[in-house]
Amino acid sequence: MIEQITLRDLGVIAQATLPMGPGFTAITGETGAGKTMVVTGLGLLMGARSDAGTVRSGAEQAVVEGVWIVPEEGAVGERVRDAGGEVEPIGDGRAELYLGRTVTAEGRSRASVGGRTAPAGVLAELAEHLVVVHGQSDQLRLRSGAAQRDALDRFGAERIAEPLARYRADFDAAKSLESELADLTAHRAERAREADHLRAALAELEQVDPQPGEDLELAQRSARLAGAEELRLAATAAHEALSSDGDAPDVVTLLGEARRALERAAASDLALAAHAGALEDLGYRASDLATELSGYVADLDDAGPHELAAVEERRALIGAIVRAHGTLDDALALRAEGGLRLADLDDDGDRVERLTAEAAAAQARLDESAARLTQARTDAAERLSAAVTTELHALALPDARVVVAVEPGAPSAAGRDEVAILLAPHPGADPRPVAKSASGGELSRVMLAIEVVIAGNGGVATFVFDEIDAGIGGAAAIEVGRRLAALAETSQVIVVTHLAQVAAFAGNHLSVVKASDGSVTASNVRALDGAGREAEMARLLSGLPDSPAALEHARELLGLGAQRD
Repeated sequence: MIEQITLRDLGVIAQATLPMGPGFTAITGETGAGKTMVVTGLGLLMGARSDAGTVRSGAEQAVVEGVWIVPEEGAVGERVRDAGGEVEPIGDGRAELYLGRTVTAEGRSRASVGGRTAPAGVLAELAEHLVVVHGQSDQLRLRSGAAQRDALDRFGAERIAEPLARYRADFDAAKSLESELADLTAHRAERAREADHLRAALAELEQVDPQPGEDLELAQRSARLAGAEELRLAATAAHEALSSDGDAPDVVTLLGEARRALERAAASDLALAAHAGALEDLGYRASDLATELSGYVADLDDAGPHELAAVEERRALIGAIVRAHGTLDDALALRAEGGLRLADLDDDGDRVERLTAEAAAAQARLDESAARLTQARTDAAERLSAAVTTELHALALPDARVVVAVEPGAPSAAGRDEVAILLAPHPGADPRPVAKSASGGELSRVMLAIEVVIAGNGGVATFVFDEIDAGIGGAAAIEVGRRLAALAETSQVIVVTHLAQVAAFAGNHLSVVKASDGSVTASNVRALDGAGREAEMARLLSGLPDSPAALEHARELLGLGAQRD
């Protein structure tokens, strides 16, 4: 339930606070005073697209704030907490929810939910649980088959919601299998070519058997073997310098002589003994290094040109693998994982058979779900037809008859049904689509009758009607007011109206008042009672708030509204 809405710099409204509360609230005012801005502001709180044109001229931004009374626990509170906001408990399992929306003169929008900034989409999600807004544009939507089907589904509640959910799940499953099968069939030749290419690639990899890092290792070996003569000369020269069989002194010999000289003198100075030990160690290391260099030269002599040829041949094989796959790592990854992909590709024949069988089974389940959904809608259509017809009789259409027809339609995610609301406005007339047979006033009453009936099934607690009484007057308007009051017994009802006959039945009457200083027009809202309400009712009736006749008529209507129980 909406407890209060505050508007600032929205359209012609400079500052206004609208106390709502339970029951039936009527909002009236002169043409151009900004009544519709109330609905516009509510729309912003419900996540509607923002428009810089709604910001009052000269203002930096428009602000709309609302306070809702909601269950402390449930879908609304859970979604608010998911968005980072909070609801404030007020007792008896109820809580206050604060929503806000600002729109700048440049068109930027900002939303808040439960005290925290949130995307406007969160407001739209909450709106599904909080309020239903109807205006003259919604009457136009009622002319569409989809809107009429949605109305029937809302009336059917869980009796339709459950088979509809089952149908949608089966519809998605069948579509998914159908798409997978079609894709597999359409690309079968392409997949066969991929399998042949992959099989050949795996065979080549198995034959070559490349190893991780082998390309780099072979490059190093090739460079070493290609420069073997230069390497041999360098290693031989180093070996001869360290340990030579010739007459020239070598490192090992010189180190030995130096060690022995120090050892002879060490008896006179023990410090020389440590140096002699160091020279001995250097001699061992030089001797070991000379041995290693000798082995290195021997390896080069053993390798010879034939090993270089073998290395280059292996490099050519590995190079072909790298060129084919991008890198050696990619080739190794393909060897590791390609078998699974090849098994998947080679399974196409069996897979087509399996998918065909699964798709047939899914289609059978979908047919069953569609039939159950159609039956649920057909049953609900009979009840809705009778209930709406009864409501229309109370709305000054005593001879009207409504038929909600459920016929086969094109399959979609919403089912296989076409729903049409038909109206026979008088005896003897054949029921015809409401879009063709109903006048504006009749369409308003059909929509109101549907909402009154659907409200009896529970669901959304607040209904907002924006001048749905257009095209209605006299006794019909009185009955519309009476039915809105009846709807308000189980739901909160807010109506923007220009009819005194409707406003008379409201328990809370708000007037949008326009004032002008010659340059800027601004409006605010005031709650009416007593003489103030009588004057506003007289203005609605005659345009003259102080006309004695109009005032008398206003009092009569207010008395009628007070006796509705």
